[in-house]
Amino acid sequence: MDLLQTPLDRFIGLVDFPYPPHRAVVTAPDGATAQMSWVQAGPADGPTVVLLHGEPTWSFLYRSMIPVLAAGGCRVIAPDLIGFGRSDKPASIADHSYARHVGWVRSLLVDVLQLSAVTLFGQDWGGLIGLRITAENPGLVAKLVASNTGLPTGDTQMPAVWWAFRRAVETAQTLDVGRLVASGCRRGLSPVARAAYDAPFPDESYKAGPRAMPLILPTAPDDPASAANRDAWRVLADLDIPVLLAFSDSDPITGSMRPVLLGALRGTAGREHPVIEQAGHFLQEDAGPVLAEHVLAFVRER
Repeated sequence: MDLLQTPLDRFIGLVDFPYPPHRAVVTAPDGATAQMSWVQAGPADGPTVVLLHGEPTWSFLYRSMIPVLAAGGCRVIAPDLIGFGRSDKPASIADHSYARHVGWVRSLLVDVLQLSAVTLFGQDWGGLIGLRITAENPGLVAKLVASNTGLPTGDTQMPAVWWAFRRAVETAQTLDVGRLVASGCRRGLSPVARAAYDAPFPDESYKAGPRAMPLILPTAPDDPASAANRDAWRVLADLDIPVLLAFSDSDPITGSMRPVLLGALRGTAGREHPVIEQAGHFLQEDAGPVLAEHVLAFVRER
C-alpha cells in the first residue's frame, strides 16, 4: 500500500485550530498499517470524549466544539481518519475499505491510546465507524452520540440526494473538497474555512480517501460490510449504554436515520434528543458551540 503524507506546511496558519498533531502507527485487521494523526485538549484526567469526523472533512471540523468540551473538564481526542487531515493517505481507492477504517480507528483508541469508557461522538462516516466500534469493542464506549449518521446494511435504498453526491464524487475530474463541505452547511462557509478543508489535499493524487468513501458504503445486501453492519445493529439494539441522538433540522442525506436509530437502540429511551436548528449536514460548522453544550450535558449526566 503506497502512502502519501501531506506536507505540514499546508496546515500553517489554521484559524481557531491551534492544536499540535500527534501521530502513531495504526493497524487494520488485515495487517495494513498507516500513521494516524489526532489532536487533543482538556485535562488528562477528565472524562474522555472522542470526536470522529466524516467525509470529506477532518478534525478541523470540531474547532468550535473542542474549546467548549475542554473548558467543561473533558479530555477531548479528535482523530483524522486515514486518508484525511494530517493522517497518511493511501494512494489508491482500492486501499480503502469499511473494515480497514473501523480497524484503524479501533487501533488508535484501543492499542495506542488504551482508552475505555469514553463518550464517542460520530457524525457522517464518523458515526458509521463509531457505531461499529461501539458494537464490536465492549467496554470501550460508555456513552454514544450519533449525529447526522446511520449504519446502512444495503437492505434499504439510499436517498436520491446521496446517489447524486456519490456520482459527483466518483466522476469529478477535479474534486473540490472545500466546495463539498460548503454545500453541506446551511449557514455558509468562509473562504478561510474552505481553504482549511482543501489543505490536506495538495493535488488529486491525495484524494483517494474522499473519492473512496461513497464507494465503500453498503448499498446492496451482499456488499462486503453488510453482514458486519447487521451484526452491529443486533448488538446495539440491546446495548445498555446511554445514547444521544443529535441531528440537525436540515440534512436531506441522513435525516431519515434519526427515527430509525430512535426506534432501534435501547440506549435512546427515556431522554430528550436535541434537534439542532438552522443546521445542515455539517452541523458542527453551522452550530458547533450549541452542539458541544448538548454533548457536555450528556457527558455530565449521571
